Amino acid sequence: MKRVVTPELLDSDAGTGQEIAASLSDLRRINRWFGGVRLFCKLVQTVAEREHVNELSLLDVAAGRADLPYEAARRLRRRGITLHVSALDRYLSHIRGAGVERRFVGDALALPFADSSFDLVSSSLFLHHLEPEQARKFLKEAMRVARRAVLVHDLRRNWLHWILTYAGAPLFRSRLTRHDAPASVRRAYTSEEISQMLTDLPQSHGFVHFNAYLFRMGFVVFRKHD
Repeated sequence: MKRVVTPELLDSDAGTGQEIAASLSDLRRINRWFGGVRLFCKLVQTVAEREHVNELSLLDVAAGRADLPYEAARRLRRRGITLHVSALDRYLSHIRGAGVERRFVGDALALPFADSSFDLVSSSLFLHHLEPEQARKFLKEAMRVARRAVLVHDLRRNWLHWILTYAGAPLFRSRLTRHDAPASVRRAYTSEEISQMLTDLPQSHGFVHFNAYLFRMGFVVFRKHD
């Protein structure tokens, strides 16, 4: 399936405040129902086990309302892992209601933080919004700001996945989601394409990759210790 870029409405903050809120709510339910939170927890737990730590700070980039890392932090507490979540988004209208410790408005391609500011830097359902050179630039920025690892959680491009977004359209509350869901699948990357982006990433100490339920994928990119 060839990658096709169609502009997504939520990217441009299109729609009324009510439509944007409904679309962000759709994303929250999609992540809860279709394995996004479960996969995110697995990525964090992979770092915690390898680094032998039970407390981590995390910056979630392009976070929206940060529902996914917030819910993951709640679940991880039951496993003995404390996750301190900060969130960054380029739109104040998206992040205003985020229930996390710290919120920032900024550019994912020029993160406004010093080197090694957070244990983890994560992105969820964001990388496919970027063209390959932009994605590589973001990954370099994320690696710069992370102390321990970069977490990438995204969709996998697949014909069946694309068809399922149309079949599931009645579940979506917002017209933005009904447009953006199939567009996201068509512009998503494959596991192999992201693996190639991660090869020879500066400061990387290797990565692990997970394919998950319903065409999700996750990567943990470990950072070299200084």
